[in-house]
Amino acid sequence: MNRQVVSPETDWVRGPVVAGRFYPAAAASLRREVAAFLAAADPNLAGPAKLAMVPHAGYVYSGAVAGRTLGAAGLPDTLLLLGPNHTGRGARLAVWGQGSWRIPGGEVPVATELAGELCRADPGLVPDTAAHLAEHSLEVVLPFLWVKNPAVRVVPVAVAEPDPRVLARVGAAVAAVLGRRAEAVGIVVSSDMSHYVPHEAAKRRDALALSRILALDPEGLVRVVREEGITMCGVLPMALGLIIAKALGAREAVLAAYATSGEVSGDMDQVVGYAGVIVR
Repeated sequence: MNRQVVSPETDWVRGPVVAGRFYPAAAASLRREVAAFLAAADPNLAGPAKLAMVPHAGYVYSGAVAGRTLGAAGLPDTLLLLGPNHTGRGARLAVWGQGSWRIPGGEVPVATELAGELCRADPGLVPDTAAHLAEHSLEVVLPFLWVKNPAVRVVPVAVAEPDPRVLARVGAAVAAVLGRRAEAVGIVVSSDMSHYVPHEAAKRRDALALSRILALDPEGLVRVVREEGITMCGVLPMALGLIIAKALGAREAVLAAYATSGEVSGDMDQVVGYAGVIVR
C-alpha cells in the first residue's frame, strides 16, 4: 500500500500560484496570449504525438516555444504531466491524484482513476500534494493544454527521483498501465534547458542534451547532462517520459522550437534555454 502524503492546506483543488507573474492573471488576456502562441505552430509538424516537451518560464520568454510545440502536437484528451520539483518538498515521484487544478478562467480535472492505477502499479509513485503546492513547472503549461483542448484531463507528477534504475522500473510500470487502457494517454514533460550561462554556451550545451532526446536515449540524456554539467531542470522527468514513450512504441522525435531568454531580453551573458520537442 502506498503511503499517502496529503498536505492539510489543500482539498485536492490546486489554485494557481504564479498567475500574474509568469502569465496573465486575467482570464481573457491569458486566453488571447496563449491562443496566439498556439496559432504560430508550424503546420508541417502537426500530427499525433505520444509526448511533447515544453518549457515553463514566464511567457514573455518561453511562451513562443511552448506554443509552437503544443500547437503542433496532436495529444489525446488524457495527459500524464511530468515536471521537475524545484522546491524539494514531498515525494520523489509525487502524484496529484484527484480533484482539479484551477487556472484563470478555467479548471482542469485530474484523471482520478488513472492516477490511482499508476500509484498501485509501482510503490515509487505516491499520492502527494506537498510537492505540487508551490511548484510552477506544470502550472505554467496548463493554460496551453486547456486553451487548445477544454476537455483535457491530467495526472500531474513531480519527478525528483535521481536513480536511473528506479526511473526505468517506474517507466515500465507506467507504460504497462497506459498500454492496457482503451483510450490513449499522452505525455507532456515540462523542462527548461541551460540556466544562466552565455547564449552561445547555452546553445552548445543544450544541443548535446537535445541530441540524446532526439535519439530517444533516456540513459544517454541523463549521462550527458551529468557529465557536461548541463543545468536542464527537467532532465529526470524527460528521461522518465522517454522511457514510457519508447515502451509505447515511439519511433522518432523532432525539435519543434528552440530559443534563449537573451533573444527577448537582449542580455546574452546570462540566458536560459528553451526547447520544444515532439515525440511520435
